[in-house]
Amino acid sequence: MKTILSSETMDIPEGVEIHIKAKVIEVKGPRGTLTRNFKHLNLDFQLITDEEGKQKLKVDAWFGSRKTTASIRTALSHVNNLIIGVTQGFRYKMRFVYAHFPINASITNSNTAIEIRNFLGEKKVRKVDMLDGVTVVRSEKVKDELILDGNDIELVSRSCALINQKCHVKNKDIRKFLDGIYVSDKAKIEEEN
Repeated sequence: MKTILSSETMDIPEGVEIHIKAKVIEVKGPRGTLTRNFKHLNLDFQLITDEEGKQKLKVDAWFGSRKTTASIRTALSHVNNLIIGVTQGFRYKMRFVYAHFPINASITNSNTAIEIRNFLGEKKVRKVDMLDGVTVVRSEKVKDELILDGNDIELVSRSCALINQKCHVKNKDIRKFLDGIYVSDKAKIEEEN
């Protein structure tokens, strides 16, 4: 059965501007600008102002099925991630895991690429370029740790996935060979500092 109107609202914090044009949402904040396209969803987006003068984002689904009404919350979560990205930023931490051969990693190209050497004792150099706006640094406090920072949660997490995928163990029993580079922590940059 279709519901006639499903709608949810979300508060927009101070210091964040949101522009909506044809289901493309642009969020501006102190750390920069992020955009996201929602044209694939059958939803209506609009900015409204409540009685106290605070801006809110309202998402409506007219005559939507259960899937369409569920996508309202998903869209609001994506917009919330954009808001967190332009106000605080995202930080992912990755740890090197090895049993015998220590993994060497050198950061190149002004913190936007990483070269991984000596993985399982192999001579092959694995090079991973970070996605746009993502920087990678070695941790000063913790041994064998990488810190990836960026504003867009999707780009930061995909960069982590690229690093993780470069270090998969091939042709061995993966229950015994647990070597690799894995995500150990996910946080916001402002909370860390």
